[in-house]
Amino acid sequence: MKITVLGAAGGIGQSVSLLLKMKLPAGFKLALYDIAPVTPGIGVDLSHIPTDVAVKGFTGNDLPLALEGSNVVVICAGIARKPGMHRSDLFKFNAGVIRDLIATGAAICPNACFCIITNPVNSMVPVAAEVLKKAGVYNPQKLFGVTMLDVIRAETFVAKFLDRAAGTIRVNVIGGHSGQTILPVMSQVGGFEFTDEEAAALVRHIQDAGTEVVDAKAGNGSATLAMAAAGYRFINAVVRGLMDEENVIECAYVEGGSQHSRFFSQPMRLGKEGWYKVLPYGPLTQAEKASLEAMLPTLRDEIRMGEDFILKPELFQDQPAEAGKAEKK
Repeated sequence: MKITVLGAAGGIGQSVSLLLKMKLPAGFKLALYDIAPVTPGIGVDLSHIPTDVAVKGFTGNDLPLALEGSNVVVICAGIARKPGMHRSDLFKFNAGVIRDLIATGAAICPNACFCIITNPVNSMVPVAAEVLKKAGVYNPQKLFGVTMLDVIRAETFVAKFLDRAAGTIRVNVIGGHSGQTILPVMSQVGGFEFTDEEAAALVRHIQDAGTEVVDAKAGNGSATLAMAAAGYRFINAVVRGLMDEENVIECAYVEGGSQHSRFFSQPMRLGKEGWYKVLPYGPLTQAEKASLEAMLPTLRDEIRMGEDFILKPELFQDQPAEAGKAEKK
């Protein structure tokens, strides 16, 4: 099986590539691509780690070579944002990046699972879907927005709040991956009950965690390491599903199975063809229902913006793209 990481020279890309090199099963292939000319050297660097995962870095015009034969394509390419920069400010530049990378993927490895980390995820996944649809190869079960960072933050913060060992708490996070569209389902944390105030405080902490990291790094970085760990967890789940392991369940942002919006994140079963069954997230409290209803206009607007970038490109022709910023995840 072959995994390709696009945007492999960035902070997230290098870290997730390291985790994949160290943790993928023996016999896997790992391809790294980035426009940065250092990328082949990153591949050489990783190749010195003693695991039976073959790794090679590509740059420049070699994107088709990196994608050839890929089963899973992980996209973390694009620009990032700095303090005070809204995710919508990233949109035009990163939408162009996703459009071009997905178009090449559609031609070279149309049956791959595409896992999108690049922000704003709520809009980037619809961009990818419309590009794949135009190419005639769109399979909703193989296109994922990676929202796992919200999940691991929720699980970490809740475990700490409950004084439980790290890794022992599971929390589903539904909706999307921006601000109020991130909705941890606190009422479904097994065996525990939170007051409305406790649940609200934990939800705010999870929603604001990206800002917390950027502020702690004094504006000089974002959540690259936690995002890489989250990315690895989700990629590993996709791989386990492709290898026909049973009962692989994680949350992801996909099209299909939601009554709320075209794309929506909630738990799903992963299998040999990507995800194959979206699972219910369970009954919500009144406060959670209110939060869900409040987020939907924003989520739907962000989805529509991604769709329009491909279907109505004239709407974006006069909007300058911003480059060179550093994003908070």
